Amino acid sequence: MPALNSKKFAFIGAGKMGETLIKGILASSEVKNEQIVATARHEKRLGQLRERLKISTTLNNIEAAESADVVLLCVKPQAAAGILAELQSVLKPNQVVISIVASVTTGLIEDKLLNKVPVVRAMPNTPSLVGAGMTAICGGKFSEKRHVTLTENIFNLIGRTIVLDENYFDSVTGLSASGPAFIYIIIESLAEGGVKAGLPRDVATELAAQTCLGAAKMVIDTQEHPAVLKDNVTTPAGCTIDGILKLEEGGLRVTLIKAIVEAAKRAKSLIND
Repeated sequence: MPALNSKKFAFIGAGKMGETLIKGILASSEVKNEQIVATARHEKRLGQLRERLKISTTLNNIEAAESADVVLLCVKPQAAAGILAELQSVLKPNQVVISIVASVTTGLIEDKLLNKVPVVRAMPNTPSLVGAGMTAICGGKFSEKRHVTLTENIFNLIGRTIVLDENYFDSVTGLSASGPAFIYIIIESLAEGGVKAGLPRDVATELAAQTCLGAAKMVIDTQEHPAVLKDNVTTPAGCTIDGILKLEEGGLRVTLIKAIVEAAKRAKSLIND
């Protein structure tokens, strides 16, 4: 296992997701504040990062990247080409570039860089902030197993990881990266139902959130198909089957499927905006 406490990390473009990753990594205590430098486009943003995270910051992407062992690209897809052009002569084969940029392939990054720099692509999600993230990982043509393992070790600090073929990454973006927003709507709706049924709002929200958390943990821990777990709750002529009937009448299942498909489709085109 590559030791993380000996690495220097540069977060290029530390926006919301970049900050989330830094917070999660620091919370693990495996990486210290002094190992991290972050960049942003404006001094005001850098000041926020210094205050909140107690890390070094700079407006200079080159300065941050050239002294780092691990360079994490956290910019928006539309800005990726410009950032890569800026860093192309700085990044070296003894470094590793980890990109969390949606829609940007490892091949595109490799083509923009002058040297045979190892590139690993990662697609995390916002629950990484509380150590419950889900990150898909794939290596580029110049990356070795050790680079993929290093990336796994980093993102395992903030949740679960899975190594996948890059062909799946737009679908991953639609499901696990966009998915938390869909789940928040479900939690909000469950809570509203609880309020309608007579519960105080704070109680209904806690019940809804913990119920979703518990159901997800059941799927992961038992390795049972969700349909089997659903059937275990659904007793004959009970109240649950009446609720499921209403969900089916409302088209919840097909609506969620369409939401993932649309988000995945959109992920393919972000770089062209």
